[in-house]
Amino acid sequence: MKTVQIYTDGACSGNPGPGGWGAILIYNGVEKELSGGEAQTTNNRMELTAVIMALLALRERCRVELWSDSKYVIDALEKGWAWGWRRKGWIKSDKKPALNPDLWETLLDLTRQHEMAYHWVKGHAENAYNNRCDQLAVRERDAYAAQNR
Repeated sequence: MKTVQIYTDGACSGNPGPGGWGAILIYNGVEKELSGGEAQTTNNRMELTAVIMALLALRERCRVELWSDSKYVIDALEKGWAWGWRRKGWIKSDKKPALNPDLWETLLDLTRQHEMAYHWVKGHAENAYNNRCDQLAVRERDAYAAQNR
């Protein structure tokens, strides 16, 4: 089974506001960058979208090493919280509705197609790939912000 490294990040101005996401897929020394954005979104939606779009780019079952600076994404996947939210009809343990159930639904289905490992990385720090994902996300966010001025 192929092992693919995926790095992701999201950015948003206003939260909600214009947002962007960036992802880098690395396989066998080859890097592929992906990015996009939305005119009206939140930071967490962009974090989730980055992971979704990266997984959608895979053409076969892989071992995926996912790196993100989003505790929201990494903890919800690694600790199984998102699976619990789904089981309970998108209600969290505090009885409040889970946010972004549409994206979580898609992401959980995608993670089942691969062998996943999750890694949290400190944002805006020493990780060059995370920093590059941040640059991609900010570029997209700024492009959407400029369109709406």
